[in-house]
Amino acid sequence: MFSIIGQYFALIILAIMGLLSFGCGDSASVLQGPDVPLASLTISPGTLQPAFSSNTVTYGANVSPAVGAVTVTATPQDSTATVTIAGTATQSLTVTLGAPGSSKDITIIVTSTNGSQSTYTITVHKAALSGNTDLSALTVSPGTLVPAFAPGTMNYTVDVGMDVASVTVSATKDDPSAVLSGSITNPGPGQATGRATIQLGAQGSATPVSIIVIAPNGNSDTYRIVVNRAAPSSDNKLSALTVSAGTLVPAFSPDTENYTVGVAAANGTVTISATKSDPNAVMALGSVIVGAGTPTGQTSVQLGPGASLPVNIIVTAQDQISIKQYTVTVSRPLS
Repeated sequence: MFSIIGQYFALIILAIMGLLSFGCGDSASVLQGPDVPLASLTISPGTLQPAFSSNTVTYGANVSPAVGAVTVTATPQDSTATVTIAGTATQSLTVTLGAPGSSKDITIIVTSTNGSQSTYTITVHKAALSGNTDLSALTVSPGTLVPAFAPGTMNYTVDVGMDVASVTVSATKDDPSAVLSGSITNPGPGQATGRATIQLGAQGSATPVSIIVIAPNGNSDTYRIVVNRAAPSSDNKLSALTVSAGTLVPAFSPDTENYTVGVAAANGTVTISATKSDPNAVMALGSVIVGAGTPTGQTSVQLGPGASLPVNIIVTAQDQISIKQYTVTVSRPLS
């Protein structure tokens, strides 16, 4: 009885071992790789992903939108085997790609002399055209952009002095393949930065500048700068007025035009000092002319006993239109 049972269990164990052996044999056949392997496989331009291995039959490769064709080269391990690339019997073939943004499967079939075959596939992904319409840098010289440059900010102002007749605008494309237009012409091939000299309008005017960035896919954005050229100042006032003897009556104020000064009988000479509010104005201080760029001037008057003398101070603003006259009347008693 026990012998029969033992034989029964032995048969069961042998059956299980046979099944395991069958499963292992099947796994080994999977790891053997293609029946007719390649020794090498390359694509140019581009890089196979993953790296080539004779046991790996499926690959990808990425190329730029500018690539119109790739060359695939396949060498079999068995020199007697034949290779067919994209339907053409050859070991190296140039294959035309589709439009930017498209993918193309390139099939490589390796056939041995006994008729066995293996198939390798490369899927080539051609990148889409860039839609980048950003600038990476934008400057104006002389001048400062307000607000400070940022790629996503489209509108700026720049203030320059009245004596600035032109400015240089420099714009750098974030994508060198984009095209500049508008106030700046596109730089040469391979150049990212374009420059232009912009002639400004008359003093007190605003000159618009536009920089259009056209991406390779046709998208566009426009950066705008308004350059404000300062107008001549209309400031015709004094910022200070003093005398070397006596006291101004009333106390000085830029808006007060007439003053008197009484000096002691012993003082025959009084020096009047005046400072322009805008140094670029021109001032006539009595017979003394104080030109643009010099802020302060002086003049002296001599009085005899009992004399009274008005001294005119005429300030002509930078615009040569606005004129203001101050008068200081100096008096000296008889005794």
